[in-house]
Amino acid sequence: MEKNEALKEISRLRTEIDRHNYLYYVLDSPEVPDAEYDRLMRRLEELEAAYPELVTPDSPTQRVGAKPMAAFGTIRHTLPMISLQNAKTKDALDFDVSVKKMVGLVADESVEYVGEPKMDGLAVELIYEDGILVKGATRGDGEVGEDVTQNLKTVRSIPLRLTKDAPRLLEARGEVFLPLDAFRKLNREREERGEPLFINPRNAAAGSLKQLDPKVTASRPLDIFFYGAGVIEGAAPFTHLETLELLKKSGLKVNPFVKLLHGIDAAIEYHDKMEAMRDSLDYELDGVVLKVNSLEFQKRLGARTRNPRWAIAYKFAPKQEMTRVKRIEVGVGRTGALTPVAILEPVFVGGVTIERATLHNLDEVERKDVRPGDTVIVQRAGDVIPEVLSVIMDSRPPGAEPFRMPSSCPQCGSAVDRVGAIHYCTGGLLCPAQLKESIRHFASKRAMDIEGLGDKHIEQFIEAGLLKDVADIYSNVTPENLKSLAKWKDKSISNLLASIERSKRPALERLIYALGIKGVGEHMARLLAKRFGSIEKLMEMDEQGLLAIHEIGPETARSIVDFFDERRNIAVLEKLRASGVVFAAEKGTSEGVLSGKVFLFTGGLSSFTRDEAKDLVESLGGEAASAVSKKVDYVVAGEEAGSKYDKAKKLGLTIIDEDEFKKMVGR
Repeated sequence: MEKNEALKEISRLRTEIDRHNYLYYVLDSPEVPDAEYDRLMRRLEELEAAYPELVTPDSPTQRVGAKPMAAFGTIRHTLPMISLQNAKTKDALDFDVSVKKMVGLVADESVEYVGEPKMDGLAVELIYEDGILVKGATRGDGEVGEDVTQNLKTVRSIPLRLTKDAPRLLEARGEVFLPLDAFRKLNREREERGEPLFINPRNAAAGSLKQLDPKVTASRPLDIFFYGAGVIEGAAPFTHLETLELLKKSGLKVNPFVKLLHGIDAAIEYHDKMEAMRDSLDYELDGVVLKVNSLEFQKRLGARTRNPRWAIAYKFAPKQEMTRVKRIEVGVGRTGALTPVAILEPVFVGGVTIERATLHNLDEVERKDVRPGDTVIVQRAGDVIPEVLSVIMDSRPPGAEPFRMPSSCPQCGSAVDRVGAIHYCTGGLLCPAQLKESIRHFASKRAMDIEGLGDKHIEQFIEAGLLKDVADIYSNVTPENLKSLAKWKDKSISNLLASIERSKRPALERLIYALGIKGVGEHMARLLAKRFGSIEKLMEMDEQGLLAIHEIGPETARSIVDFFDERRNIAVLEKLRASGVVFAAEKGTSEGVLSGKVFLFTGGLSSFTRDEAKDLVESLGGEAASAVSKKVDYVVAGEEAGSKYDKAKKLGLTIIDEDEFKKMVGR
């Protein structure tokens, strides 16, 4: 066969195979038997083998042809993949009220929502350019994900080429999952081979997608439903439902139970119907997602630090089971808090085998009267954290003794103090449990991001005397010391040391968060980094100075001051600096025309989006608030300003319009 003839047949075969893939894996409506599909694929493989120069990345034959990867790279998301806020029925009602206020609707008007089944899988983003799949990444930390392009290409319901109607650029977002039947079959096969079982379908899907060998991923029947998009070029949907229709029209698989809902009552009814049918589906659901349909409304609602204001995860009631408490142990956390934990006879709850459940604190143990030997009802709170819900009193064994909190720390023997409902170990970093948790937090992905420094390694280093504080990571974790320890080989040593070296230049907000100051989470660390610009300036602040900053309350202000008043903490900071950790200044924190001023935006602006206006304020030294308070210096009122405007008037705050704001910022 001549090359031109081969090219024509290859093109025809690819089009036909792509069509059959779409019918089978997306529409679940095959037109030909498997034997005919296999015949088409074999013929394509023969032609491509004869003319290898005609093989293209989007050919159906390339789904399983990639070589094993040495390691995953990273891909930065153009738009963040932020998580959703969880909600119950009351929260959903409050969410509806909040949405109406923020977009200027009156109480008896209805908001259009889109309801979507909330998959319990792994969120991914696929980037299509001119209809061709070019990149694929996991959600990661929301900003940066792992490059799993080759593995995603093995998922049959993911097209390598979109339809002719697809936009020029489409960043499609979806949830990869493993169907329940496939999960059960996979675990049976692993059990027969003597391999460890996957805990649940989500764990199996994540493990499958992160295999270094794409052929392993291809051997597992992963599936996907698409739920949204990042950047779209070449199309301009006005609603979320139109976005989903665009995805379907482009050849992507969207959950068939997606529904347009008129008002919150319809949304609650949709939630209840999906909850009633969850056990009849071949995939795990833990709730439904409610999204404001109007993209204009979504833009006006904006986002908090970690989640959007225009969507919630409306969770199902957690699943519950009965089991027996074998004993109650006490764990010690990073802050020294002692937490009683029920050690249970293993029980399968909501897709996971539970052997431990939190009892929170002594007050909770006494209120529920949980004792060793009791039969209890356990649930996965929010389908995540196992907890003891109640005790079956009629089943209590004779002689069951009440639980008592120890008077000394079970880890280090130090005295235990009680503050409110919480018991604390007084040993500080002398306590190995507190030291371990402090180092684990410091090295975590959202803090200094030291990859490869897991719990087992931290324990090993502490036992060997290498780590007495977080700064020892940089001075005592050396090639010589690692070689003297068990199970450390050259490659793992070089990988860990490279990760430690990379962590020496953290963003200021990450460093502040890594220090583990009580009350300073990621959002507060970001606020402090932007406000002060350096560790040195933050260290100089007193309580009154901190309290003058919007969003900082008395407890947080006190804990920040106490942290920097502690000589041991200052010594650790000095050790970090001496070890080469760079205390970089936050960019864009120099004094500006808005320095020290707090702005609040309400209503629609014509010259800026809400986020653009906030970024402008912060770039000029000011601060953008999200709630009305007396700390706000200026309220910028745009069109259809809502309840924040009314509250600002009652408080007597200075209210300006958009033109006045533009004059202040020199626009």
